[in-house]
Amino acid sequence: MAYAAASLVPVAVLGAVLLNGYRADAARQGEEQGRAQAVVIEEMAVAPALEDADLTSGLTAAQRDRLQAATDFAIFHGSVIRMRLRSFSGRVVFSDDGSTAGGIAVSDPAFKTAAVGDTDVAVVPDPERATGEVIRVLQPVVASASGQAIGVLELYLPYESIAARLEQQMRVTYWRLAAGLVGLYLVLALISWSTTRSLRRYAARQEHEALHDGLTGLPNRAGFQLRAKAALEAAPRRGAMVLVDLNHFKEVNDTLGHHAGDELLKVVAERLVAALRPEDTVTRLGGDEFGVILPGAGPDEAMALLTASRARLTEEIVLDGIPLTIEASFGVALYPEHGAGVEELLKSADAAMYQGKRGTAGIVLYAGGGVAHATQWLVVQAELRHALERDELVLHYQPKIRLADGQICGAEALVRWQHPMRGLLAPAEFLPAAEQSGLIEPLTAWVLRRALADQRDWTAAGRDWPVSVNVSARNLDAPGFTGFVTGLLAETGTPADRLMVEVTETALAGDTANATRTVVELVGLGIGVAVDDFGVGYTSLSQLRNIPVSEIKIDQLFVNGVGRNPQSEAIVRSIVELAHGLGCWVTAEGVESAEARSWLEEAGCDAVQGLLLAPPLTWNELIETTSGDHTRRDVPAGAGS
Repeated sequence: MAYAAASLVPVAVLGAVLLNGYRADAARQGEEQGRAQAVVIEEMAVAPALEDADLTSGLTAAQRDRLQAATDFAIFHGSVIRMRLRSFSGRVVFSDDGSTAGGIAVSDPAFKTAAVGDTDVAVVPDPERATGEVIRVLQPVVASASGQAIGVLELYLPYESIAARLEQQMRVTYWRLAAGLVGLYLVLALISWSTTRSLRRYAARQEHEALHDGLTGLPNRAGFQLRAKAALEAAPRRGAMVLVDLNHFKEVNDTLGHHAGDELLKVVAERLVAALRPEDTVTRLGGDEFGVILPGAGPDEAMALLTASRARLTEEIVLDGIPLTIEASFGVALYPEHGAGVEELLKSADAAMYQGKRGTAGIVLYAGGGVAHATQWLVVQAELRHALERDELVLHYQPKIRLADGQICGAEALVRWQHPMRGLLAPAEFLPAAEQSGLIEPLTAWVLRRALADQRDWTAAGRDWPVSVNVSARNLDAPGFTGFVTGLLAETGTPADRLMVEVTETALAGDTANATRTVVELVGLGIGVAVDDFGVGYTSLSQLRNIPVSEIKIDQLFVNGVGRNPQSEAIVRSIVELAHGLGCWVTAEGVESAEARSWLEEAGCDAVQGLLLAPPLTWNELIETTSGDHTRRDVPAGAGS
């Protein structure tokens, strides 16, 4: 509307200019008609009557009579209102009424113009009447005989008829002009309205695209920031912000292609939106990371909503004919408990989510400063690279005790970091950072080389225990891992059956043919393979049947409950029976009480590890502790670690 109003101004100005132009043209038209009429009178009536006249000395009677006769008709019929014939000095030598006075002054520019041979025409007020206008013409009088100007003819011609005719023409012109201007205005208004509407739509589209993800249609990171701030302002006393990160999304892209990854992201977006409340907000922050805002939700309500969302998310989906299950890690931060601003809450949610990715919990509520933020892992990764170069890592060994005779039947290598500033760091301080980067491969290589060298040395010292080394899923999936281990065995002169490779249950649960093939190759060399942390991952019975593992290690989560928790006892008994049925050695981890040891021995467990029996020891401490009769006894090959 503003554009239409603004366009009215130039249209009105244009109309005024055109009207003034038309009026000026009408005046010029009247003047031209007066000029033409004056020329006719001068040439046809005045000049022929003035043969041989000398206006300086006046007219003869004959000349005056001829002139009177020639002009009477025009005067009588009103085509001429007043006529004067004047000499160059201004003297009136003839007038229609016989007077010798009147007329414009000799000094007037109009008279001077006529005196030098030009014609001056103007529409002026009638000098004899109070109203009305006349056409005044002053032009030189040229004698027909000599062809020279002999005086000035001053004519006053009627303008009323010309004005009436021009007014009629102008009236038609006004209507046409008004119609044209109205049409022009309507066209401009329509163009203005259409342009304004298009610009608004474009601006709205640009704003929408700036704040929304093009693939899923969800708000993007910028949109998340705006909505999160609005949620904090609207309900600052209660709510939750959640970060959701898909697990193994890269494998989908690498295996099925990016189009399948895009389809998966769309499905995730739809399921999250469908599972939450109308007032909740789901955003895509980038890649496979989503943000969720739960305004007004307390801890219990937030966890209930997210549990339902995760259940909806994990429903099977078929992409390119392949059934897939979506797994995701949820990091939850409550406000105002975990932060007052958006950035602070995002850091808390990110830390909780990262903790969930390190463990097996799908939904993790931020637990305070004990959770390291992901950006800290970047620093850890950089320092860990230097630690490998400067040989700051050390190995401790935790003995494994055989319950049948109480003797050591193996030792598990546990890496530590002798940090120059922070002191001795446990694996939890740096292994997650290595797992999330390419550092896990050189780190595992260092541990394997050092552990095999130490095993060789303690064998030389009379303690023939196998050594256990933990490897990750990334190690098993890496090309050439079996060849690398074979080379280390040859380099250190270690028999293959003196090495036990421990793999977490979660690593074996991954759907990777490379990991399974690597395990089979290692077993083919005579190396033992143990499933670590059994019971908390996702290993199926079919996988245990197909993968030739030689040992199952029961996670301490279940071991801690034996002797007082019937459910834990039932689970441990089932695992022992299952493992023995598959021909596997069974070791219980985290044994910290004599009661638990006795119960495990009675349940048929083969070996135990834990602080009750022996804490992790350096190589020297291990040798000193076992200086008595604590050497390894008859243990099946590959089953003592």
